[in-house]
Amino acid sequence: MGDYKAQIISGSYADIIVRQATDAKLELGELLVAEDQDEKVILQVHDLFYGSQVSQQNLERISGFSLEGKEVRFINNEARNYSLARAKNILRVRKKSARSDKSLPKFFSKLRSIEKEDLSFLSETKNKLLMGNLRSGTKTLELPVFLDGEKVLSHHVLITGTTGRGKSVLMKNLIWEATGTDYASMLVFDPHDEYYGRKSFGLKDHPSKMVRYYTSKNVPSGERTLVLSLKLLRPDHFDFLDLTPPQRQLTYFHYKRYGDNWIERLVAGKEDFGAEFNEMTLAVTRRKLKMLLGIDKGEAGLVTSSIFSKTGGEGTVQDIVSFLEDGGTVIIDTSAFSGNTELLVASIITSEAFNKYKYYNHKGTLEGKPVINTVLEEAPRVIGKEALEQGPNVFSSIAREGRKFKVGLSAITQMPSLIPKEVLANMNTKIILGTEMNTERQAIIESASQDLSDDSRAIASLDKGEAIISTNFARFALPVSIPFFNEEKKKEPKKEIKSYPGLKE
Repeated sequence: MGDYKAQIISGSYADIIVRQATDAKLELGELLVAEDQDEKVILQVHDLFYGSQVSQQNLERISGFSLEGKEVRFINNEARNYSLARAKNILRVRKKSARSDKSLPKFFSKLRSIEKEDLSFLSETKNKLLMGNLRSGTKTLELPVFLDGEKVLSHHVLITGTTGRGKSVLMKNLIWEATGTDYASMLVFDPHDEYYGRKSFGLKDHPSKMVRYYTSKNVPSGERTLVLSLKLLRPDHFDFLDLTPPQRQLTYFHYKRYGDNWIERLVAGKEDFGAEFNEMTLAVTRRKLKMLLGIDKGEAGLVTSSIFSKTGGEGTVQDIVSFLEDGGTVIIDTSAFSGNTELLVASIITSEAFNKYKYYNHKGTLEGKPVINTVLEEAPRVIGKEALEQGPNVFSSIAREGRKFKVGLSAITQMPSLIPKEVLANMNTKIILGTEMNTERQAIIESASQDLSDDSRAIASLDKGEAIISTNFARFALPVSIPFFNEEKKKEPKKEIKSYPGLKE
């Protein structure tokens, strides 16, 4: 065991004061251990401050002399001036079991740095999903942190942090770890075309070969062109769109009357609705759909110029969902689309997967299916307060009840404060990267699974690649270091890949 770094000298259950050893250096977020007979108490530093036996008035006088270049000498300076820390009680550990500690460590207990042997209980996890390596302050331990991937991915994940703190690298690692397992499949909507790895290492290099990539531009060899049939579209796919009630009623009217051909009849038809809908409503709805879908009215009917087709793409969504059912990872390149077109594509595919799993649940055949987790960037566009004022959509429905049907959401955002509290409360795992804005830190702290009320400073100070994971599926908020995502992944021991009898090549 390591040398002692500090000693408990006072405080309360949630605010234990410790004195730092002269030759030691405590850090925010550092994990410390107090031995208590055959048990260990784990504490975490949440604040640092100075202490001195010299009065404040004398300290100010001494400082003045020092600044003026006058020599000031202390007798045993290290004993008179020292550093203190505030720590909170995290866990009490006995062998491989851990529980919340409802008592104080012994007074004057000496504290040492945590070691991986102190946290052996972290490896006792089903459906292992690697989240990173445990971090104590700025020190990374050689201790991988695993959570139950089936529970985490079905009960929704929120990833939040300021730009440049590692959200994309974290997500690449999580997708990599979930790919090829028998408990989860990943549906990734990629607005920056960064996950597949066209010109560099990426998900295309996963040893399981359980990755499919759909794109509308320069399709790599062996991958698929993203084409969707207009006949697949339903009015509820446009729930996220800013339509007035009459405009929304118009779409449902056409769908009820014309079925699969409702888009073409709405955009290119010549119906006279009399007093039901006025010309302005029809004109504005047509314009919005034309811009969103990249279609127009031609002499022979609709003219298409985007991924939406009159004659092709009927089986695309079904093929995607079938591959997800078989445990595969699907990456949809949406980098060439506007924001609304990206959300429409995501709505179409996600709705099909969600509805199919709800059907399986109704028939009693959902057991044994992998969780389908949808990865969506800039999540407030569909689960934010303004978006939900338009009414519910498939993503808000998944956030609310998807876990019952083994469908989860991984929502990525810099601005968690834009998401309603009741939605945040349903995101049972929150991965928090460095966040400088206090309003955003508070939104996360107030909805976290553990009490993070003392961790605002620690969250603000998180460096690139550092995170805190607050989840219902861990004993305490886990400080982790996010591993790099590069070709070192190829050198990792290969996981046992499940054989999928129904897999379509």
